[in-house]
Amino acid sequence: MTTTFEPAEPASNIDMGDSGDTGGVETFTVTMQVRRYIPEFYDEPYWDTWTVEMHGTDRVLDALHKIKWELDGSLSFRRSCAHGVCGSDAMRINGVNRLACKVLLKDLDTSKPITVEPIKGLPVEKDMIVDMEPFFQSYREIMPFLIADETQEPTRERLQSAEAREAFDDTTKCILCAACTSSCPVFWTDGQYFGPAAIVNAHRFIFDDRDEGGDMRLEVLNDKEGVWRCRTTFNCTDACPRGIQVTKAIAEVKQAILARNL
Repeated sequence: MTTTFEPAEPASNIDMGDSGDTGGVETFTVTMQVRRYIPEFYDEPYWDTWTVEMHGTDRVLDALHKIKWELDGSLSFRRSCAHGVCGSDAMRINGVNRLACKVLLKDLDTSKPITVEPIKGLPVEKDMIVDMEPFFQSYREIMPFLIADETQEPTRERLQSAEAREAFDDTTKCILCAACTSSCPVFWTDGQYFGPAAIVNAHRFIFDDRDEGGDMRLEVLNDKEGVWRCRTTFNCTDACPRGIQVTKAIAEVKQAILARNL
């Protein structure tokens, strides 16, 4: 029987340095203060605190991962892409709605505890996980899809000019993270309000010149719990991780309703 040997891989040309070397990236200790809610064991929320060593390139999400993977596996939160696209990890960080994957620890004051809480206005299921159903119910009610002319089958794609696209380009960026809606004081106190995210997604189709359902959406939003509940506090605009001018979009929907009624 002949024994064959695989040739050894050539040595790497990259000097990896000593094990544990961070390549010059600063390290620091940060205290994470997280608002916990575990309904199986506790009736009321409480605060838990951990101190972890992190790197200058780490985000709040990385600190939460370190806690969950190395210190307390019961810590619960949503996350998926970790790059600010899926919108899963919206939380209140130091009292402000943010995506945990987009907030660098070094940009916060690490001399003080960093507080992390679930977003407000939605029922908390566990730790940072909230029930998103009320949020998505409002989203569904504004019919977030293209309603085209069905009297005849299209023979080609529905073309649109760059100028027509510009009218609603900003509101196409929404990732449904609920950061805007859950930063709204009206939404906190009135669970029936559609909320900024639903109105933003309605705007995206109301101002699309290929869509035929604008009047239906305006009728839905011309309600006591629709656009007229907005108090123009700009919380939603400040909270949006995609930089959408949410308050401006709501104002444009109000103007469209008034123009339609006139």
